[in-house]
Amino acid sequence: MLVFISRRLLSTIPVLIFVAVFVFMLLRLTPGDPAAVIAGDNATSDQVDAIRAKLGLDEPIWTQFYIWVSKAFAGDFGESFFFKKTVAELIAQRIQPTLSLALCTLVLAVLIAVPLGVLAAARQGSWTDRIVMGFSVLGFSVPAFVVGYLLIYIFAIQLGWLPVQGFRRIEEGFGEFITRLILPSITLSVIYIALISRITRASVIETLGEDYIRTARAKGLPARVVLLRHALRNAAVPIITVIGIGIALLIGGVVVTESVYNIPGIGRLTVDAVLARDFPIIQVVILMFSFVYVLINLLIDIAYSFFDPRIRY
Repeated sequence: MLVFISRRLLSTIPVLIFVAVFVFMLLRLTPGDPAAVIAGDNATSDQVDAIRAKLGLDEPIWTQFYIWVSKAFAGDFGESFFFKKTVAELIAQRIQPTLSLALCTLVLAVLIAVPLGVLAAARQGSWTDRIVMGFSVLGFSVPAFVVGYLLIYIFAIQLGWLPVQGFRRIEEGFGEFITRLILPSITLSVIYIALISRITRASVIETLGEDYIRTARAKGLPARVVLLRHALRNAAVPIITVIGIGIALLIGGVVVTESVYNIPGIGRLTVDAVLARDFPIIQVVILMFSFVYVLINLLIDIAYSFFDPRIRY
């Protein structure tokens, strides 16, 4: 297992190198000049050129890449063009809202979706099954921002039960912290509940048709034990896979949800950086997301071996 983990971690290095080169070149070859954005509409060409020289954007692309990589290896990811702070400082300030939203969304989605999928599989063809599948279709069809604005209108504006927007750090009080995460987490979790519940249902239904399930029933085991201990456990591999895919998809969902609810997280920072052509922030954020994606895939592969010991050999 240690050899397997070491190999997978080493395999992330070429992936991150490729992502770094690709993103660096893509940002500099696409139209748009950060110096012009910083200088403003009324700036002269000399002022724009002076800003470009100050930021090092007048150097050849490969020289810029070498300078950036050299500093990155030393732990210096550069300074934001727009915010005038180091990228590390900006990410440290914005990481808690994003992590809080992602973790709450993931916990909510798994706790709701897996039981729904198991229930639909156990009652295949019933009204319960049809309702769960109908919700799955609806969850895939409605965009996250539509769900967000609908929840804001109902629970924040009409009923006044929850705050409309914003974020409170957990050290400012758990009550304020959790109440401001409820609506964003529900908004972001709708599509993942639909995805996970659908895959859970299909996987459990397939497992229920296996010979060992019929053997367990023939031994007189209760239906609940057969369903949870035998069927769900053996159906866990595709369920874990889709949960991992859902975590990776959270990256895109967080950007939309943070914009709707005005949450100052990594998603909002990324949107602001893209609009301002803030190269240092965009490069580091994409690299960070790429590393997280690779790490999640590694954790999923490790989890496989616990649910299916045959994978270890």
